[in-house]
Amino acid sequence: MLGGGRLQGRRGLRRGDLTVAAIAQLAGVSPPTVSKVLHGRAGVGESTRKRVEALLREHGYRRPVPAGSARGLEVVFSNMLGSIAIEIMRGVEQVAATRQLGVGFTDVRSLVTAGLPWVEPLLLRQPVGVIAVVSEVTTEHRELFEASGVPLVALDPTGDVHPTPSVGSTSWSGALAATRHLLELGHRRIGLITGPAGFLATRARLDGFRAALDTAGVPFDERLMRSGPFLFEHGRDLGSQLLTLPDPPTAVVCGNDLQAFGVYEAARLLGLRIPDDLSVVGFDDIEHCEWVAPALTTVRQPFLEIGATAARIALALADGDRPSRPPVELGAALVVRDSTAPPRSA
Repeated sequence: MLGGGRLQGRRGLRRGDLTVAAIAQLAGVSPPTVSKVLHGRAGVGESTRKRVEALLREHGYRRPVPAGSARGLEVVFSNMLGSIAIEIMRGVEQVAATRQLGVGFTDVRSLVTAGLPWVEPLLLRQPVGVIAVVSEVTTEHRELFEASGVPLVALDPTGDVHPTPSVGSTSWSGALAATRHLLELGHRRIGLITGPAGFLATRARLDGFRAALDTAGVPFDERLMRSGPFLFEHGRDLGSQLLTLPDPPTAVVCGNDLQAFGVYEAARLLGLRIPDDLSVVGFDDIEHCEWVAPALTTVRQPFLEIGATAARIALALADGDRPSRPPVELGAALVVRDSTAPPRSA
């Protein structure tokens, strides 16, 4: 077995306690070579790099935190709506403060758009842990974090980062509650605008929507469903498509609040009044939901607690714990305001 004899005498070490020198000994390379792999630097052969990365993952290598270090938690976004990002950051900061750690913020949208790497520069800052609120995290990125001994926690990830620890909200039950609310008001032709298909949350909300219809004995009509990015303009355009159908929906459930605001605009351009002619439900409960007229009925996600939970998991991983539980889902709750009412025909 590779390195079996050289590990004798290390039985008292916890997983993750091996040093760079020990990893180098196991791999048959010098400590500087291991350091190059950890930092994603050039000058290491591909076979050597893979061997070192495999050993780093196998032994759960964690970088030691030097005394007086200014290292902290890094939160990575990509074009995230400001109000949501602030709540997530507040949650992360509350937890980080209990360990006297700072919190860094990175928006990788421009790097991703330009096709430039963003993981390697982040790892050079040697964060204690990284919380990714970004869909661009891939299996390759996850492996880079693992090889560098930096814990990664994803918020509402796509399927690509499994089995990375993740935190989100109960999207399925949130969509179920939103759809049931409309059904109880008497709506039967309910439109749905979902987010990108790659998001686990998108699929969960679609399943919750369909479950509510099934329970009420209302057939799911694919002609009343559209999907697109979580943006205002897409909500407007997709909403316009639904509202100009020969038999349009009397209500629309949206993948997020920005899409819902887009549907507001589509209705305005078509001379429809909310909620008299059309009921609309969003998802997220950003602060703007109470500012629009009529105030938007939506599903509230606990973004502050999501950020705090992700930070606690990242720090636990940095301490050498290996949480084995499935993705963490925090409760989402329907908030009924003024954008929903019985349909005219009810």
